[in-house]
Amino acid sequence: MQTPDQQIYLIIYVAAVLLIIVVVAIRFFSVFIHRKNKLVLENLEAEQKFEQELANSRLEIQEQTFKNIAWELHDNVGQLLSVANIQLNMIESKLDEEARPQLEETKGIVGESLREIRNLSRSLNKDVILNDGLVNSIKREMERFNRMNFINATLDIKGEECCINAKDEIIIYRILQEFFSNVIKHAKADNLSVNLDFDSARLLIKAKDDGIGFDASDVRVSNGLLNMKSRAALINAEFSLDSQQGKGVSLTLEYPYKDYDRQD
Repeated sequence: MQTPDQQIYLIIYVAAVLLIIVVVAIRFFSVFIHRKNKLVLENLEAEQKFEQELANSRLEIQEQTFKNIAWELHDNVGQLLSVANIQLNMIESKLDEEARPQLEETKGIVGESLREIRNLSRSLNKDVILNDGLVNSIKREMERFNRMNFINATLDIKGEECCINAKDEIIIYRILQEFFSNVIKHAKADNLSVNLDFDSARLLIKAKDDGIGFDASDVRVSNGLLNMKSRAALINAEFSLDSQQGKGVSLTLEYPYKDYDRQD
């Protein structure tokens, strides 16, 4: 028979063993959870990095495609129109006075087409955009809309223009280009307004048309909207697109300056 003291020692011993087992189990579980969380975090970071690289690669491919199209427009289509204009000048002296007004009108159309082809080529070539800067590129696009009578376009600029990272400038411009394209093709709008508000911390862009709009709850997410959202995410910009039936569409883009923006 065990004495009471022995029973107490046995109980203490068993309790100590159980406590050690519990502590070891908790420690093991804690290490397991830590390693699992670390692995999940590493997988998430790797996935995000892959998505970032994929998005960057997609943008690079798109920009190269735009550049190739710009070259084709400028070098091939532009050259053909130039040759057509030269040939019209050559036959002008051979026409009688009655036919010359029609020839002059045709020459004007060819000349205007050549100018618009070159302007369109500039808007597609990122090197030209980088050289001209974001604001001047937007101005040129708005002027093109007004010149072609596509829509009455206005641009309002507040604050002092800040130097923005070159890659981010291209992305911001492409977002606006996508919006402009949708307005011209689908909105049936008479007016388009763009506001650029430069302050000490961020660039706030608001673009709005007065077209037919749409019911956001009834419209499927389009590739254009996805492109704008994904591009905004790449530069950590807040993006929103609001619309109501018959009240046009409004785009808001808030781009926070980076440290290297201020240093440029």
